Amino acid sequence: MSDAVYKKIEVTGSSSNSIEQAVENAIAKAGKSLRGLRWFEVTELRGNIDDARIAHWQVTVKIGFRLDDD
Repeated sequence: MSDAVYKKIEVTGSSSNSIEQAVENAIAKAGKSLRGLRWFEVTELRGNIDDARIAHWQVTVKIGFRLDDD
């Protein structure tokens, strides 16, 4: 295994369906701009309430990706 350097970004995904879908939406969007995604960490979890029910999820994640070698 070679030495590598990684960077983390923070993004927030949202979904009206589930926490997992909110995370997947965040990762999918980041994957359109970045290569080498390796891991994620959930740092915040929020939800909107409408009529005493969960209406929407927001999940903030830090996504780690490998920087390209020169």
